Amino acid sequence: MRRGKKYQDSVKMIDKTASYDSKAALELIEKMPKAKFDETVEAHFRLGVDSKHADQQVRGVIVLPHGTGKTQRVLVFAKGEKAKEAEAAGADFVGAEDLVPRIEKENWFDYDVIVATPDMMGIIGRLGKVLGPKGLMPNPKSGTVTMDVAKAVSEIKSGKIEYRLDKNNIIHCPIGKLSFGAEKLNDNFQALYEAIVKAKPAAAKGQYIKSMSLSSTMGPGVPVKA
Repeated sequence: MRRGKKYQDSVKMIDKTASYDSKAALELIEKMPKAKFDETVEAHFRLGVDSKHADQQVRGVIVLPHGTGKTQRVLVFAKGEKAKEAEAAGADFVGAEDLVPRIEKENWFDYDVIVATPDMMGIIGRLGKVLGPKGLMPNPKSGTVTMDVAKAVSEIKSGKIEYRLDKNNIIHCPIGKLSFGAEKLNDNFQALYEAIVKAKPAAAKGQYIKSMSLSSTMGPGVPVKA
């Protein structure tokens, strides 16, 4: 894959013999040639675990100190008082059975996160084949299956993100927009790093964090030392 001139110029700015501390890496990314939009900055963690084993999964949620810079659209499956609480908390969409045909037949995906009360999971289960591949299924571990829908909506809106291993044992997570500046981005990175360290599975052996890097949407990865 041929990369553009800006990407190639950015690569030349990285010292291939060095690992940067996170603040220095972010300051370097700030100096790189920029796209015409406010790029997202992502953190990447390669872990010394095997995601094929249930006892070596690494997954959790965290509210970043400065948010992500993205306004998350939240859909809540709830009824009665819980539906009212979700609306009051700022949920973008609230409903129950009435949403199923809209999602199934109309391919309606104008939302980023789904929150549900436990009694709604029977209904949502019917949507598993549609929501699962898109990573939209609510899950108790990520705090998206809960009776406290107001808290869940509020946290998501204020910058709550989920981190989880992919099949290559890597965690990819957004930590904010380039416009945040290196200091705020570093605060978010450190919060995420600490959360991942705390989430180390008891079954993990050897070196836990194999490597880390930071990158902007259009830029190359900058290696970060632990």
